Amino acid sequence: MLSYTGLQLKGGTYLVKKLITKRRIIQFFIGFAIYEAAFVYGFNFMYLLAIAIVLGAVMGKTFCRWMCPVGFLMETMNTFKGKDTAKLGMYNYHKVGCPIAWIQGYLNKMSFVKIKLNPESCTNCGLCDQTCYITSLDKTFSLHKNKKSDPAQSFRCSKCLECITVCPTDSLSLKLER
Repeated sequence: MLSYTGLQLKGGTYLVKKLITKRRIIQFFIGFAIYEAAFVYGFNFMYLLAIAIVLGAVMGKTFCRWMCPVGFLMETMNTFKGKDTAKLGMYNYHKVGCPIAWIQGYLNKMSFVKIKLNPESCTNCGLCDQTCYITSLDKTFSLHKNKKSDPAQSFRCSKCLECITVCPTDSLSLKLER
C-alpha cells in the first residue's frame, strides 16, 4: 500500500534509503553531465544558477551533494583523509562553497522538502548525530534533541541524507511541507 506522506511512501522507505546509498554515483553522473553541458556545449552559467534557485526553493541545498562536479571531487579527495578531517573539510566547503551553495543554503529553511523527525518512534540512539557532519562539529545542533538547533534547517546542511540512512527506526524521513 502506498500512502503518500510527503516524499516518504509507507512501504517505500527501503527504496528511499537505497537511493540515498547511491548518492555518490548519482552525483558523478549528474555532475559529469553539468560539466559537459557547461564546458563542451557552452551552457550558460546563469541558466544553471536559475535552475539551482528553483531547485533550492523546492528541495533546499541539494546541488552540492547530489549534482555538483566540484562537490564530487571534494568528497572524493576527503575520503582519503581521516573521518574527522573529512567531516571538517565538507563542513567548510558547504559553508563557503560557491554562489549556488550560498543561495540554496539560504533557501534551506524555506524549501518544501524537509528532513523531519518522528519523535514517537525515535529511540535517541544518536546515530544520526554521529553521521551528520554538522552535529559532529558543532554541538549546538542535533537531529533528535529538542533543545538544540536542527541541522537540517541550517545553511550548512547539504541534504546528503545520510542521517536518514543510518536511522534504525526510520524516525527521520523526507517530508513535503509548505
